[in-house]
Amino acid sequence: MHTGSFVGDRSMPQFPNSYWIESARPRSFPALNEDIEVDYAIVGAGLTGLTLAYLLTSEGHRVALLEAGEILRGTTGHTTAKVTAQHDLIYDELLEKFGADQAKHYYQANSEALEFMRRTAADLRIDCEWQEEDAYLYAQTSEGDKQIRKEHEACQKLGIPMELVERIDLPMKVYSGLKLPGQAQYHPLAYTNGLVEQVVSAGGLIYERTRIDGKLEEGERPVLSTMEGKRITCRHVIACSHYPFYDGRGLYFARLHAERSYILAVKPTSPFPGGMYLSVDEPKRSLRSVTINGESMVLIAGESHKTGQGEQTEEYYKKLEQFGKQTLGIEAIPYRWSAQDLVTVDKVPYVGPITSRHSNVWVATGFRKWGMTNGTTAALLLRDQLLGRPNPYSDLYSPSRFKVDPGIKNLIKENADVAKHLIKGKLESGSIEADKLGHDEGAVVQVDGKRAGAYRDTDGVLHLVDTTCTHMGCELNWNNGERTWDCPCHGSRFDYKGEVIEGPAVEPLAKIEA
Repeated sequence: MHTGSFVGDRSMPQFPNSYWIESARPRSFPALNEDIEVDYAIVGAGLTGLTLAYLLTSEGHRVALLEAGEILRGTTGHTTAKVTAQHDLIYDELLEKFGADQAKHYYQANSEALEFMRRTAADLRIDCEWQEEDAYLYAQTSEGDKQIRKEHEACQKLGIPMELVERIDLPMKVYSGLKLPGQAQYHPLAYTNGLVEQVVSAGGLIYERTRIDGKLEEGERPVLSTMEGKRITCRHVIACSHYPFYDGRGLYFARLHAERSYILAVKPTSPFPGGMYLSVDEPKRSLRSVTINGESMVLIAGESHKTGQGEQTEEYYKKLEQFGKQTLGIEAIPYRWSAQDLVTVDKVPYVGPITSRHSNVWVATGFRKWGMTNGTTAALLLRDQLLGRPNPYSDLYSPSRFKVDPGIKNLIKENADVAKHLIKGKLESGSIEADKLGHDEGAVVQVDGKRAGAYRDTDGVLHLVDTTCTHMGCELNWNNGERTWDCPCHGSRFDYKGEVIEGPAVEPLAKIEA
């Protein structure tokens, strides 16, 4: 595994760079340049898509895995990589809204996914730094303490082995905590690189820089088309592309919202006690250990907000840095990065037929920051559904489910938020002139009386784009922490040159001549 060196100082890196990707860069694959026919076309080469491709190719099926950018550079390459069935405060809510059977199914599905990953890493001899750790939720306020105790009661009713504790080993005052033993952490890229090799050796086809145009010819043998006009004919299409590349009139744009969160890799001045931690109070704080260049370090994560909304994104990194200084002390910050996750209206992922009328178009999305186990659960569930095998978790994860509470309340709330930002963006205009931007600065500006997006790179070159999102017309906001244009409505993201980074948008932004 290749690892780079870093200068041991406290300064924040200028540009985001995921340690996972830097230390275990995936192999490269060609773009699709011809029409092909396969059994299964999987769109999206992250953990879910790769796991599903591994499962299907290992049983002899012909699979094509299609990635719009480069494989594993999305959320899988930017996660905290906790492998656990402890997904924040979730079981009390599931018990109330879904009932005891389905709440227990959620725990069982994610526990089985953890065990599958543990077994797969061992069986395939993948050196992915798999490490058994206990997972902890902790409360630092009286309100958080009430939530912890209520969650513990729910877990007792469901038979989930969550232990109530009065202290944790971190240097901070807590009211209470919840401990789930026998969880794990790992290097996600090392693990998925191992799956890549298995897919290729079994005859699976992997294509990078192959973006699907968002359309689908439905029928007994669906046909996908790339932006370059190449056609993929198959028996089944599976959207594992984070945001579904195809909606199928399932209104996913109205039933999902995108959130960003931030991560620092720090070398602490005081020892880290082990374990994986998450606060139940806001703002969220997540901690886990990691070894970088042979040195013990800690991943500090949190500061979640809706994509394209919130304050200047650099401030979120600074807040995590301040927390790290207060808690563990910081000697160096070799890496920082951010991640994007999708959240459903009832917090349970959508995995299954994209709508009830589709029998050969499938989706897996909405993992709500817990994609290591939920993403693996999705692959295992889809494998069974595609091959006609029973699976006890089909109803729980069904994309066609609808729970009136909390579904309808959150559906109205999310779409009111979209409408607010759509209108707000149309009313706002740039307040500065593009020629006033310094090096490595971006902003909304006025060009010939119209709203535009400007970024002057580190070489002084000015890049101008139309800030109207090519998905549904919302106005984009500048993300100064990542140097991207982000949509506050549905989470599409574009680089400063206007190229698509995250869907649902498939078309780049229009460029404006300076």
